[in-house]
Amino acid sequence: MFKYKKTKLSGLIIAVVVCGTLFSVVASTVFFGMFHQRLMINSAAVSSKQTVSQADIAVSGYMSSIKQKLNSLCAEANSCASEAELQSVMSTSARLEDDIYSVMIYDERGRLLLYGNESDDKVKDGARDMLLDKSELVSASSGFTVTDPHVNSMYKDKYPWVVTIARQEYSSLFKQQVYVAIDYKFSQIATYIDNISIGQRGYCYIINSKGDVIYHPQQQMLFSGIKSESTDKISNMTDGTHIEKDNIYCLMSMSECNWRIVGVSYNDEVTRSVREQLLLGFLFALLFSLLISLVIYWILSKTVTRPVRRLVASMQEFEKQAEAFEYKADMSNVVEFQTLSASFEHMVGMIQSLMERVHNEEIILRKTELKALQAQINPHFLYNTLDSIQWMCEQDKSKDAVKMVGALAKLFRISISHGNEFITIGDELKHAESYLIIQSYRYKNQFTYSFDVDKNLLNCMCNKITVQPFIENAIYHGLDRMVDEGEIKITVKRDGDDILIIIADNGLGMTEEQCRQVLEKGRSDSKGIGVKNVDDRLKIYFGEHYGIKIESELDVGTTVTVRIPMIEKGHENEY
Repeated sequence: MFKYKKTKLSGLIIAVVVCGTLFSVVASTVFFGMFHQRLMINSAAVSSKQTVSQADIAVSGYMSSIKQKLNSLCAEANSCASEAELQSVMSTSARLEDDIYSVMIYDERGRLLLYGNESDDKVKDGARDMLLDKSELVSASSGFTVTDPHVNSMYKDKYPWVVTIARQEYSSLFKQQVYVAIDYKFSQIATYIDNISIGQRGYCYIINSKGDVIYHPQQQMLFSGIKSESTDKISNMTDGTHIEKDNIYCLMSMSECNWRIVGVSYNDEVTRSVREQLLLGFLFALLFSLLISLVIYWILSKTVTRPVRRLVASMQEFEKQAEAFEYKADMSNVVEFQTLSASFEHMVGMIQSLMERVHNEEIILRKTELKALQAQINPHFLYNTLDSIQWMCEQDKSKDAVKMVGALAKLFRISISHGNEFITIGDELKHAESYLIIQSYRYKNQFTYSFDVDKNLLNCMCNKITVQPFIENAIYHGLDRMVDEGEIKITVKRDGDDILIIIADNGLGMTEEQCRQVLEKGRSDSKGIGVKNVDDRLKIYFGEHYGIKIESELDVGTTVTVRIPMIEKGHENEY
């Protein structure tokens, strides 16, 4: 039978390096093509920047000429002696300049004062009350303000697409600050943009500072949803050239207003020739690289990947079921992995041995603790009980003595319970009742007691000597020094999948600090089984969710709630 030769990890690394070198030779061919492609894209980016710069010069020059016309108009307006003369100047300016549609003067509040257009049309009714939307005017360094393109609706049946450029200055004629504004036709700017092309399919368009499209050569396609522009992303770009996966974006802010010219070109136009040249070589390199990758994968799978996966899977299974887990060392071809697998097998054996030892010691500890708790029954209680029985016999109270002896016998019989850790709740309540009978004889007419028990829970199991310590504490600490008659009530009820045993008294009560101390300290030398011992015992068996809760109020009483899981009879060995 064919056997694989064992290989050291160092030899495996050398093999991987050799294969990686061969792959790098192939990859360098692809890298050269990508480098050459990047050079061509950069060249296209430079060309796109030059084209956008030319568009900026054209549009900015046109905006500058409009501003010069506005300056000339302002100078003429300041020389007019009357409104009629000023309006004549404004109408003449609109007729003489083809790209000027209308000239307006607004007061400081933005209300129309005078106007003039190319055809001397009258404004519509109420147009004089139309306010100049100063919020859309963006101040420039030169003192001019420019709006985004909008529809002029001042004149009847005419709705041209215009851009408003305005300037604020003092008018001696109106004796106030006014806005001198020109509505010029946007068609001239559109002509500049439409005539610009970048490559075969590239184009330019204009956006404002908010990223809104001012003008686009394919405006109708944008409105219809056939075409879209990533204006949100583009508006956050800085001026300059940005090379994306598919497109090259070139942005340039205009000096005359807050607009930006965006040039868009396509990478595939400049890379198509390179791709065609490298396609054949790339396919060859791809096939060769695939072959090398398969070889590397096969080697690593046989020597590294599979052993590691098996080891990881075994570790995960060990985490889930450590006690029942069985593992045999993997006979890997790699010496290091074989050693690691053998070490893991040894570790599993040691951990399982320690777990078994801890488990056995825990069982012994639980039994020892229980025996210690059982041995903690106060001898003074036994002495006092026997003294009471003796006194009853001397006083010819034989019936009471018989009842007391019977209760004492039940108390010790249930306490011993053949060494069992668990007894039924019914037996535990009998044990508590026996203790109450004994104490009721000793504390004649000092307290009463009652039981409120769900009978369906009587056959469920619980730890023995769970209720009696709390009854003892209630009598000694809560009822012993009371003038009025005390009361003890034991309640057993179901709470979901748990059982609650509640011992309540109307005794002297405790402060929050005293309740906390009761749960922290162990058994005193004279008071029997401590509350903390019972709480610890419950947590040992069932977990931190179970145990004791104490609620108390001074001069009102104390309520102790014992929470245990509901254990059916016959299932106590599971704990």
